[in-house]
Amino acid sequence: MNPKPSFLDRDAARRNHPGLMQVSLRNRAIAIAVVSAMALVALFALLRLEFSFARLGSGLGQLATFLGLMIPPTAGGSFMAFLKALGETVAIAFLGTLLAAIFSLPLGFLAARGVIGGAVLRFLTRRFSDSVRGVDTLIWALIWINVVGLGPFAGVLAIMTSDIGSFTKLFSEAIEATDRKPSEGVVSTGGTQLHVMRFGLLPQVLPVLLSQVLYYFESNTRSATIIGIVGAGGIGLHLAEMIRTFEWDRVAFIILMVLVTVAIIDFASSRLRTLLIGSRPAGI
Repeated sequence: MNPKPSFLDRDAARRNHPGLMQVSLRNRAIAIAVVSAMALVALFALLRLEFSFARLGSGLGQLATFLGLMIPPTAGGSFMAFLKALGETVAIAFLGTLLAAIFSLPLGFLAARGVIGGAVLRFLTRRFSDSVRGVDTLIWALIWINVVGLGPFAGVLAIMTSDIGSFTKLFSEAIEATDRKPSEGVVSTGGTQLHVMRFGLLPQVLPVLLSQVLYYFESNTRSATIIGIVGAGGIGLHLAEMIRTFEWDRVAFIILMVLVTVAIIDFASSRLRTLLIGSRPAGI
């Protein structure tokens, strides 16, 4: 009787599993070609974008100077103005996210395979989602500013428009991943397609949708800060003004306010998600 091969017996492993231990020349050539192409693209990008270690070194020195000017952070007598603008930023993010979720829920059912509508409607909904999602929130802010004017209303519309594309994709994928047995049970009792969505699909995807919406609310708080720089309301306008006037201590104070706010929203979102999902009765 031959002795049992050890775990590190490569010769025995090659004999017992030749397909796993041998790499075909074709696969090896493809791997080498992919890695070489990525290396060439990276090298071209470095040369085309004028990457320079000397400029990077001098830039880091300048960054250290800016960081020194930021200490200690101070509001400079504008704390209440900053706080009001920060509240406006949070309101923009909340309302934009909420409106996007409301509009995206029916679109998510339309974009999901095998739920409602035909292939043509599903294709059009998905392409609409791709088109809207392909434009950055900042670009939507610039568009809506020219449509409705400066102010937080343009910021709400920008976040809502951008998130409709993202939510439609995420919602449809969550709906497609559900177990279809509850839906079949609803149909077997004479339920309509609306009943299937309400009692067969929605209870399964609701925790996932809630988690996604809460995460986007946190993320959109940061986005609302950025779009405020171009005139869409909120704390971003103050941040841009402080940078233009080289008030780096106030810049640091605003950044700290945004970071603390995002941390609070993240903590509250986690608690709310746990509370709502944990308190839901089974099957609802």
